[in-house]
Amino acid sequence: MALTRRQLLAGMAAGAAARPRAEAAQARAGAMRPRITPAVCLYSRVLVKIGYIDLPMIVQGLGFDGVDLSVEHGGHVQPENADYTLMPALEALTGHGLDVPMLTTGLTTLQDKDSEQVLGLATYIGVPFFRPGHWKFTGSVEIETQLPFVQRDVAGLAQLGRACKMAMGIHNYMEGAEGAAVADIDRVIRPIDPRWVGYDFDVGYAIREGGAAGFDAPLAVALPRLKMVTVRDFRWDQPADGARQPKPCPLGEGVVDFARFFAALAKARFAGPVSLPVDHSPAGELDAIKRDLAFVRKQIAAAY
Repeated sequence: MALTRRQLLAGMAAGAAARPRAEAAQARAGAMRPRITPAVCLYSRVLVKIGYIDLPMIVQGLGFDGVDLSVEHGGHVQPENADYTLMPALEALTGHGLDVPMLTTGLTTLQDKDSEQVLGLATYIGVPFFRPGHWKFTGSVEIETQLPFVQRDVAGLAQLGRACKMAMGIHNYMEGAEGAAVADIDRVIRPIDPRWVGYDFDVGYAIREGGAAGFDAPLAVALPRLKMVTVRDFRWDQPADGARQPKPCPLGEGVVDFARFFAALAKARFAGPVSLPVDHSPAGELDAIKRDLAFVRKQIAAAY
């Protein structure tokens, strides 16, 4: 789908309006500094109860390199309010020396009225990546009929991303029987320029999908287009009266072989963002975040 003149101008105008403040923020700290190892980022929705003004001090105090900023319903920036809240949130983070290498959004189509505003503003801070929303597939027949429509939407967002100098990383989300597995994503994005569309590879979800086969095959598919990584772990919980179910757990306490996973990333010289969703419902929230962060730091140090 080609960008309309209105959409392109809207994205440019949104950024132009914010340019003076954005340039001031960039003078203090860029959104993503050059790196040879991954930037470890907190998915900001984990701490959504802390406003974006106070968030930088907390994240910096925890020891993260940066933030995967939630620009979605229920996140730190409501997309419909992006015109007056996204820039202050980005400035607050970069002004404290934190990287903002990616935004997590709910965008799935150019028809979303917030798409030009969100990406148009973020480009002037220099955010290089965004994660779109999820296209849900529910079975083989449905996949065949849905793929052309999803491909149209992805191509449209990719064009807007290119205009805003932001690459899109599609999350291999799996929840029950719904989601977008790496094999499905590959069929959608194969014809689209890999500079602007790739993967947000979630190793936990890849193993949930692949089972005993692990993450090797989907990671091999994703690596040439890998934009960012999400790390989560889980155990198989098998009730006496039913099929086993995945249960989120702290990193390193479940089925994911993180040493092998990070070794594969290091071999590929991946230096993009690694996002921590910390979704295992910890009792001591900050301690759990610190623990997951320390675990990832240890894995990166050993692999790189």
